[in-house]
Amino acid sequence: MRIEPSRLDGVVTFVPQPHPDERGWFTRTFDAEIFDQWRGVAGAAAGFIQDSQSRSARGVLRGMHGRRAPGEAKLVRCARGAVHDVLVDARPESPTFGQHEAFLLDDSTFRHLYVPPGMLHGFQALTDWADVCYRIDRAHDPADDLAVSWQDPTLAIEWPLHPPIVSARDASAGSWAELLTRIR
Repeated sequence: MRIEPSRLDGVVTFVPQPHPDERGWFTRTFDAEIFDQWRGVAGAAAGFIQDSQSRSARGVLRGMHGRRAPGEAKLVRCARGAVHDVLVDARPESPTFGQHEAFLLDDSTFRHLYVPPGMLHGFQALTDWADVCYRIDRAHDPADDLAVSWQDPTLAIEWPLHPPIVSARDASAGSWAELLTRIR
């Protein structure tokens, strides 16, 4: 498994190495030892307490979501189809605060995206169906939910498919400026 750094502070992708043969292929989708070595902390992988999965039709956009301090770390991968995945650094102390980066997650490269606590996360399904799997390090508490509009002009995130299909919650999410008053 390769580890590739991102330009956002603390964000990496884990790239599994599939083993193909005449039957198909096999790949390891998570390795606690490799994760612990990368973090430099024995047992760090044991901090993940929940696995979740979503299925989205082509054009569905979910985001931009985050959690109040202390935040939530997660490993994200697309097990079926492909998604345009976006992170926004919402950690005021970070050297990449306010910046965003997009990643292609799909079922042929098997990339896993490590999302550190304090990031906003969202994605748009690029294929007829996309299954996104999340490995999360803390229980969900709706009182800690944060959201910023996927079309906030300050962030200026470019989404590949227009018009996107969004939930009522995401359609009414606040602005980046509003979020800043809540996290500083």
